[in-house]
Amino acid sequence: MNETLKLSVPMEAGPLSAADAAHYAETGWVAARGFYSPEEAAAISRWTDELVAAPEVPGRHMVYREDSLLRSGERVIQRIENFCPFHQGFMDLVRDSRLEAAVAQLMGGPVTLFKDKINFKMPGGAGFEPHQDQQAGWSVYAPIFVTALVCIDRATEENGCLQMTDAPRLAGLIGEEWKPLSAEQMAKFHLISVPTEPGDVLFFDSYAPHASEANMTAAARRILYLTYNLLSDGDHCAQYFADKRANFPPDVEREPGKNYKFRV
Repeated sequence: MNETLKLSVPMEAGPLSAADAAHYAETGWVAARGFYSPEEAAAISRWTDELVAAPEVPGRHMVYREDSLLRSGERVIQRIENFCPFHQGFMDLVRDSRLEAAVAQLMGGPVTLFKDKINFKMPGGAGFEPHQDQQAGWSVYAPIFVTALVCIDRATEENGCLQMTDAPRLAGLIGEEWKPLSAEQMAKFHLISVPTEPGDVLFFDSYAPHASEANMTAAARRILYLTYNLLSDGDHCAQYFADKRANFPPDVEREPGKNYKFRV
């Protein structure tokens, strides 16, 4: 295991129950059911449709596509990132006092947004191998993060809901940066499927191993991910996306024939 971190203890005061805070302290993740109302969840779904319909313009929100596993030769939208600065609804959501307060409760102090993305997992969209988010070079920005997974569409085992582990909370990397966790590294962990309904929020820290399966159903499984770090560790959102745009640009900004490898 790599260097370990002194983990913060969740605060008692906040939107999350004492039981939810205790589960997070023990495992590094917790599912807050019905965090957003059906009306709020419907608005988030509508805003997501607006993002998809928006023109792809260099320098603005970042759209990525992938090869469909269901239809040969078809490219499907995989994710959109860095959209909050260009959409008032999502910007208001990021600044929602309930969400920020819940993340601050888990992190033990005031927080700031690090990154925003929506994983679409369209029909034929691939899954993700087991990994820790901190493996993706995040330590150059801050020592720990908490992500709020906001469910847009019902996420099930069939369409690739997130899988977490039943392990005690980790305080460091168990693998190498930029590499998925191997079967050997995951041998002592048991992955648990965590289905979610629209409006549910699943909070997890950047050392919590997680994975998901491909979506081989006929319907999309859209998930919003808002990742925060402690304000005391600095505001790195603009730098993160500048680094990502330079190293792994969105499809509309890519040079024809050039191969790109995800690095940040």
